[in-house]
Amino acid sequence: MRATNSTRLHVVDALRGFAIVTILLLHNLEHFDVYHLPANLPDWMVALDKGIWDTLFFMFAGKSYAMFALLFGLTFFLQSDSQGKRGKDFRGRFAWRLLLLFGFGLLNSCFYQGDILTIYAILGFALIPVARWSDRAVLITAVVLLLQPFEWGRFFVGLSDPSAKLPNPASWQYFGKMGEYITGSSFMATVAGNLTNGKLAVYNWTWETGRVFQAPALFMLGMLAGRNGLFVASEKSLRFWKKTLLLAVLGYGALWGAKYGIEHGIGSEALRSPLLSIFTTWVSFTFMLVWVSLFVLLFEKRLFHRFLNLFAPLGRMSLSNYVMQSIMGSFVYYGFGLGLYFYTGATYSLLIALGLVAIQWLFCRWWLGRHKQGPLEYLWHRATWIRS
Repeated sequence: MRATNSTRLHVVDALRGFAIVTILLLHNLEHFDVYHLPANLPDWMVALDKGIWDTLFFMFAGKSYAMFALLFGLTFFLQSDSQGKRGKDFRGRFAWRLLLLFGFGLLNSCFYQGDILTIYAILGFALIPVARWSDRAVLITAVVLLLQPFEWGRFFVGLSDPSAKLPNPASWQYFGKMGEYITGSSFMATVAGNLTNGKLAVYNWTWETGRVFQAPALFMLGMLAGRNGLFVASEKSLRFWKKTLLLAVLGYGALWGAKYGIEHGIGSEALRSPLLSIFTTWVSFTFMLVWVSLFVLLFEKRLFHRFLNLFAPLGRMSLSNYVMQSIMGSFVYYGFGLGLYFYTGATYSLLIALGLVAIQWLFCRWWLGRHKQGPLEYLWHRATWIRS
């Protein structure tokens, strides 16, 4: 079944908004990459901070990003399908669109070095050659990428010398330098550091965590979900998400158990490190499927629909909100702004995050009451179709 519904997929807007909100929560807990624990906190506050940190990272770390990547691929399909019905090939225009996204990512990186837009812009080119492949070919390619072939190569190399000591990840040397500019009072020094040292840190970290393989796989799975109408409300799609929810819960339990066994049962670093990288991505992937399945199923229930649909305005302006949260967050926590990284633990950072979510939601409601698209979405759209 192909998605032929021309109406807006409100569940996708809401799910994307949910991903944006949860990403913002985690970024605030991390002080937008300034890892600092305030001194002289009472024991009860230290315990509360740890509980909030552990809970939110368990629920959303690696999962919110994966949701965002899945929906990126879905959006590609929707735009490509729309142009295909008019007899036009969208792939060339999509390549230009990715270059524009890279520009937005550089803007975002001026404020937050952990930006994912430039990464999506680069890895998004993987969709162009597979756009006209069969569902089967795309699915096989996505599965191969999800298997993390490079990490398996590291594992088999480790079998030849299990006692080998691995060097520290390359990203560490760059992350270790970020305190020199992020905590300082100069905005221009922060921008320069983010665009140089910060980008090297993030790109190395993206490779080291397997996201170079996982992200294109998620893009492709999102494209397949669009091809098969899985986000269009129907008996078939709801049955699919019910089955996916069950399998994802079972898969998560099995994979988490395997990951725990690897972490505590394999002494060889040369073997443990690649296996942990592999199973960590798989655990996050299955948990992401739990979130997506639950969200889609509950969105169709009257009891939950009104609440979940509150995320839709945020999702319709996801690009604007992603950049906006970086600007606000860097001002709140960095040295050139309020410098609150020095004073706030997870509890206070969560309260700040909820306040920023409220600000963004009110802005989105106000803006969309007067415009069809968010400000950056409008610029992206107009630039995409320039000379069209």
